[in-house]
Amino acid sequence: MTRDESEPATGSETTTESAATDGAEPAGSLWADLLADANAIAEEYRDEGWDVVVLEPTAVSPVDRDERVGLDVTVSDAEYEIVEELIEEGAVTITSANVYYRPVAADGSERRLALTVERDESSETAIFVPLTYDPSTCRDVFETALLEEQLLTHVTTPSTARWVSFSHDDPSLFLEESDVRAWGPDDE
Repeated sequence: MTRDESEPATGSETTTESAATDGAEPAGSLWADLLADANAIAEEYRDEGWDVVVLEPTAVSPVDRDERVGLDVTVSDAEYEIVEELIEEGAVTITSANVYYRPVAADGSERRLALTVERDESSETAIFVPLTYDPSTCRDVFETALLEEQLLTHVTTPSTARWVSFSHDDPSLFLEESDVRAWGPDDE
């Protein structure tokens, strides 16, 4: 997995609307490896005195609606409530993020894996958000994100019409160069 600490999150917000229910369920050995990596990195943060929340998404879906564009990250009700409470109460303000990206799998799968660590430096709180996605399925979302220089991830749950959004200023951290080249003007 690659790591980039220079990419800041530009903020987070809690909003209401319907949750996505059409996401692919994360599974397989690569997903299990990503969750193990997330928990190992989270333990390092805990050793440094940080409060840490590690999410375990049940689905990650592209979303492109008037009120929301990006990746919907569906989690359990309990996990969502923790994140929403941290952000809504104002005790946590995301000021930076680390992005850990895993390139294309050797097995020929087009799935990508990434882990975002949403950080509040002042309260030393981190929210770990594992992601899996297929760039071809998410093409419209990533093209918009690259143009706007912002990829949004929206943590939500099927039982609510609310979400918490995290913003990433460099969407290219979530893609291979070959993905973007493949989407050239002749590919329209």
